[in-house]
Amino acid sequence: MSAVKKVLGLILFPNVYLSARFFILLSSIAGIFVLSFPFPDLSLRVILLALAISGFLFSNFGQLSSLYKTLLNAFIIGVVSLLFTFVPYPSTTFLDLPIGGIQLFALAQSLLIAFTGFVFVDALLLFNPSVKKLIKGKRILPNMFSLGDPNSVEIKLSNNYFLSLGLTIIDELPDQFQKRDFEIKDRLPRGEEQTFKYKLTPTERGEYVFHNLNIFINGFLNLVNRRLIVDSTNQVAVYPSVLQMKKFELMAISRISTFQGVKKVRRLGHSYEFEQIRNYVKGDDYRSINWKATSRRNDLMVNQYEDERSQQIFSVIDKGRSMKMPFNGLSLMDYAINTSLVISNVALHKHDKAGLLTFSDKVGATVKADSGPRQLRTILEALYKEQERNLEANFELLYSACKKFIRRRSLMFLYTNFESYTSMVRVLPILRKINRLHLLVVIFFENTEIVDFAQQSAQNVEEIYNKTIAGRFVEEKYRIVRELRQYGIQSILTRPENLSLNTVNKYLELKARGMI
Repeated sequence: MSAVKKVLGLILFPNVYLSARFFILLSSIAGIFVLSFPFPDLSLRVILLALAISGFLFSNFGQLSSLYKTLLNAFIIGVVSLLFTFVPYPSTTFLDLPIGGIQLFALAQSLLIAFTGFVFVDALLLFNPSVKKLIKGKRILPNMFSLGDPNSVEIKLSNNYFLSLGLTIIDELPDQFQKRDFEIKDRLPRGEEQTFKYKLTPTERGEYVFHNLNIFINGFLNLVNRRLIVDSTNQVAVYPSVLQMKKFELMAISRISTFQGVKKVRRLGHSYEFEQIRNYVKGDDYRSINWKATSRRNDLMVNQYEDERSQQIFSVIDKGRSMKMPFNGLSLMDYAINTSLVISNVALHKHDKAGLLTFSDKVGATVKADSGPRQLRTILEALYKEQERNLEANFELLYSACKKFIRRRSLMFLYTNFESYTSMVRVLPILRKINRLHLLVVIFFENTEIVDFAQQSAQNVEEIYNKTIAGRFVEEKYRIVRELRQYGIQSILTRPENLSLNTVNKYLELKARGMI
């Protein structure tokens, strides 16, 4: 709706807005008035008529700025206001037209009177005092939003009025979304209740406040819209991705996962925890055959071993400025936070102990490894409060914190980012020290824009040069992986969107190989 429609509506009644159909009819009547007036020159009448028609078209359907739409709508209203007079039509010679000017003027007056009556009836039906009581609406939000995932929001509306109503729903979304063109259009039959759903994808953690729910209703004539304001202020917290956590939970429960992207890791041995004796299945390790049970049953039986439990799994997150790099609306630290929640949940389902440590220029959140029933909630709350810092991460401080805070050998997933080989070399001695105490997995990220650029075909000398430089940056990342492997440090180089999947695969692989 343009500014003129809103201003006129607010002058007439509060919460009244004039529809596009109102301006269609008003513009048509204005055109008839223009044709009927005795301008000496036919071309002047044609020009005014064209202006009235184009003014309507552009003001309602054109891709113009709000200022131009406002001026064009003002022109239409001005033409009607000047020509809407009930004085006798001036007796003058009218140019040769199929219908005389006097007849056109009388027709325009009659149409305008009928139009005014229809507008009055439409407004009377909409502004019945009982309407506000009979139209009910509410917004339904989940207990929390998941960071970086589409979250469902529901709006329930019921119509107990005797008329079917057209609806335009405008929800006042939280400021963080910066979405000002949101609306849902539909029709709500009388005596019915409908649920309207839409999805929102938050890109930062914190409190999100939903404000009023605006419902614009119109009757069967659709000349006037009435705004109903539902006081529906709600607040919802955006936490690390719980939806992603539940998505990967199946991997911890299922022994043979068919989850897309999950690797089936062949167990190279078994741990010391015996679980049960079962029938031999093709592919089982023949070294696990239980010969005594086989002789008693006269059928091949094997020992089944459970992965060793109660191992400590720590998520260590670098909060330094290198983790502020954005990707698809989220920072690298947000991806690390989501994955830390996922791996903690998977570890707890595998009966391991999950813990958390964050650091930058100082130590941040610390959650001791545990497998208690509230451990996942404790980690979730700790991750929710973490924020990036603008300083370089202090890896010497990390080493000191590991010696003080993590006393038992553990599997440590270190989420950080190295943009160059030199930046990794500076901290390599500290990483080697940590790897002597624990099983360290260094996780860092591909620069997806550079990778995609390096894969494009070059058309000229400049593009060949740029592609060569991009290729050198990509190769540096793989050089970091080779250097870490040379010193016995596990690593994962991944695209941000594949971080959770690759980290869970690595955890399952290390556990299956008994390396923890």
